[in-house]
Amino acid sequence: MNIFSAVCLKEFDLIQLLTRSLPSNPNVITGPGDDCAVLDLGLPDDYILFKTDAVVEGVHFTGATAPEKIGRKALGRVLSDIAAMGGKPCAALITLGLPPHYEVSTVEAVYRGLNALATEWKTSIVGGETTTNPGGMLLSIALLGTVPKTKCIHRSGAKPGDAIFVTGQLGGSIAGKHLDFEPRIAEAQWLANHFEVHAMIDLSDGLAGDLKHVLRASGVGAELFTKTIPISREAKLQAKVESSAKPPLLAALTDGEDFELLFTIASRLAVPLLDGWKAQFPDQKLSCIGRITETPGLRLRDHNGVREFSGMGYEHFSLPARS
Repeated sequence: MNIFSAVCLKEFDLIQLLTRSLPSNPNVITGPGDDCAVLDLGLPDDYILFKTDAVVEGVHFTGATAPEKIGRKALGRVLSDIAAMGGKPCAALITLGLPPHYEVSTVEAVYRGLNALATEWKTSIVGGETTTNPGGMLLSIALLGTVPKTKCIHRSGAKPGDAIFVTGQLGGSIAGKHLDFEPRIAEAQWLANHFEVHAMIDLSDGLAGDLKHVLRASGVGAELFTKTIPISREAKLQAKVESSAKPPLLAALTDGEDFELLFTIASRLAVPLLDGWKAQFPDQKLSCIGRITETPGLRLRDHNGVREFSGMGYEHFSLPARS
């Protein structure tokens, strides 16, 4: 492969290329291809979860974004990945890249937002690194967490016949949710403690794109029921007032940065799950949006029948900045 073909790879193709021959060791339970790395470091009951993520000025936020929200989003992204494994966060390292000229007060405000969310989830900030970044602010976070060995949830366990559930509402995150979302840590731990969840993922790259990660990892397909997909008010409003906006259903399927949980569970448990959820999280929406199938691929079912859906979600390397 020459350099010109390499730079044309899409994000997930590039990830697959870079991770196909990485070194490993016996401590690695799960490496690349899930929300977190899962490590067995000798704790009797728990695995260690390890995750890194970054937010970059001009991609995940703009110069006009409130700095407190930048810090909150940076930590919230990795907390959401810990949640998707059924885990609990523990400690984080921060790498901060700054342009040559910056306002100290702005950086202090970034850390106020980051520290507030860390305090909420009892996550220690234990150090990090600072560097220059001529292109703008960059905030990268490496997070450690723990998960009971018997409760760790992967992407790869979905089974034909499973019901597919999603928390919250989807689409239109650019209206503000991508900066203000709440990591679903409490919800994920409740699920792991009360039900046998077969597979789970956080929706950072869009419903369709992230569900396809689950399908690929599990070797299955899926059928989504369009009438039960929870479309956000923001996605519907954007479609009304912006001529260039996506139709609401497409926004719910492909918009990134919802940071909700998508998971699969045996269909016989659907009613007990919904009843228990309503009692535990009365203000938090939970929707059954489809089923896992033996036939590969992703299909949509509506009043006109069933059709293949080939669309993806949020992919880097070709995206406008979010404000």
